[in-house]
Amino acid sequence: EIPQMVFLFLIFYTLQEITFQMKKIFKFLGVLLVLVVVYLGVTTYPKLDIVSGFSAKSVASGHFIDGRSLEVIESGDNDIDNVRLATNEIHEEGKFVISSAFGLKKRKALYREGLGATLINDAFDETQPYLVPKRNKTALNLPFPYGNLEPQDRVFPEVNYEKLNQAVANAFDKKGEKTKRTRALLVIYKDKIIAEKYEAGFSKNTKFLGWSMTKSITATYFGILQKQGKIDITKPVGLPEWAKDERSKITLHHLIQMNSGLEWEEDYGKICDVTEMLFLAEDMPQVQLEKPAAYAPNTHWNYSSGTTNLLSGILRRQFNNHQEYLDFWYASLIDKIGMHSMLIEPDMAGNFVGSSYGWATARDWAKFGLLYLHEGNWNGEQIFDKSWAKYVATPTPTSNGAYGGHFWLNAGGKYPDVPKDMYYASGYQGQKVIIIPSKEMVIVRFGLTEDEDFDFNGMMKGVISSIK
Repeated sequence: EIPQMVFLFLIFYTLQEITFQMKKIFKFLGVLLVLVVVYLGVTTYPKLDIVSGFSAKSVASGHFIDGRSLEVIESGDNDIDNVRLATNEIHEEGKFVISSAFGLKKRKALYREGLGATLINDAFDETQPYLVPKRNKTALNLPFPYGNLEPQDRVFPEVNYEKLNQAVANAFDKKGEKTKRTRALLVIYKDKIIAEKYEAGFSKNTKFLGWSMTKSITATYFGILQKQGKIDITKPVGLPEWAKDERSKITLHHLIQMNSGLEWEEDYGKICDVTEMLFLAEDMPQVQLEKPAAYAPNTHWNYSSGTTNLLSGILRRQFNNHQEYLDFWYASLIDKIGMHSMLIEPDMAGNFVGSSYGWATARDWAKFGLLYLHEGNWNGEQIFDKSWAKYVATPTPTSNGAYGGHFWLNAGGKYPDVPKDMYYASGYQGQKVIIIPSKEMVIVRFGLTEDEDFDFNGMMKGVISSIK
């Protein structure tokens, strides 16, 4: 009996010890779970605003501007880390989209005819009347690029079309692949389209979001106003909000070259100045306007979407009323050169989001490139002075030859097999309008991949080398 008692005691003791250890483990796991929840709450939950905001805006614009299905948008435009986790609902009758992340942080993007889609908050009055730009889409009975007729065919003896078509084909994924993700590629030589290819489901009528290529559009208005004698970009901006501090020395030239010294953080992987501006702010120009100077002007280049939207706000102050501001963007440039498919979307306060939200067909984006290729001359009319084209392609002193006047440059040799006089408008995920004056060429590319995943140098080299 004694050994049996000992045995029972040992079992009882062992069970007690196991229970005690299990309690310690569960307590540890409980504490760990709380810490994980707190960590996620602090680091991830606030980001859901950005995730659902990005998704709602993307779906509303893609669907109502270009007619894309939700499936196409979610598998393409929104196929981005975290963003792909959002759930989206399209409301056809009300022309809006509701998106959420795991059922949390619901965001709404509202489409308005003539303006496009705007990410709105609960304070936005959807019943308020709104102004739209007055458009002149008169069709000119001329072939592309100066009219709405199909481009005239022309065979250039110096072009090796087999080599050219192969270079263009190489820019697209083969069946079953999903790496290059090019949607459109257009090559213009001596004002003629010599190559044009689209991914299945896209065409010459597809409207593409240029993202930051819109920055180059925005800057062009200052070249137009300067030609008209209405501004001098070398003089201080003269904003009353800056009159009493060191920002009073900032000129339009500093802003256009991204060299103002204003504080700004541009990092789309976290909550910072740019993501808060694009996905939370009601008045986007105000975000950069309120930033202090971190450096003296002309001493520190810093890429800033806030600066471009500030320029949009400064443009707005040049006009007597909001209607004039809206009309100027189209009458002085967009419709002037026949970019009739283009639409620039505004923020909640009515400012055009000049940093990011310009939509147009590949052919219309190409017209913008041709305008610069011809140094501001459009079919005999000088839209901006020739000196402006040279100005935007001149390196910002502190950018190591990478950036000019709201255009990216190859002056520093980023693309080694491409002429150094090449400059280009560039947007998120590899949207590009490439201008190569020495080759009389414009190349337009739309897709979903950046330089890291798409060989832009190789693509351009292949296209250029096809011409003797």
